[in-house]
Amino acid sequence: QMQLVESGGGLVQTGDSLRLSCTASGRIFINYYMAWFRQAPGKEREFAARIKWSGTGTYYSDSVKGRFAISRDTAKNTVYLQMNSLKPEDTAVYYCAVGTLNGDQASVYDYWGQGTQVTVSS
Repeated sequence: QMQLVESGGGLVQTGDSLRLSCTASGRIFINYYMAWFRQAPGKEREFAARIKWSGTGTYYSDSVKGRFAISRDTAKNTVYLQMNSLKPEDTAVYYCAVGTLNGDQASVYDYWGQGTQVTVSS
């Protein structure tokens, strides 16, 4: 059973940056996909970014493309989400997820972290 632990959330102002981290217990194989989702109050969980553990193939939602960057450190079993030029509409609980299939639907992913809150004030 893989466990994922996110960190790095917080309260920031519009235009600020944050870097989220997600560390996984257990082995991650190169064909696995790691993703970041977010869920704002009263809204459904939505895809933000994903990366293949091999390092190839990053993909972003239109709402974060050009501002967020996903990366991973295989030695630390950690995936990151660098978030720049943050906006109030980025306010949400951010979750990392791991799965063996490529996709931006939450149902594709098998393991989830507990989430970390990001709040962007205007």
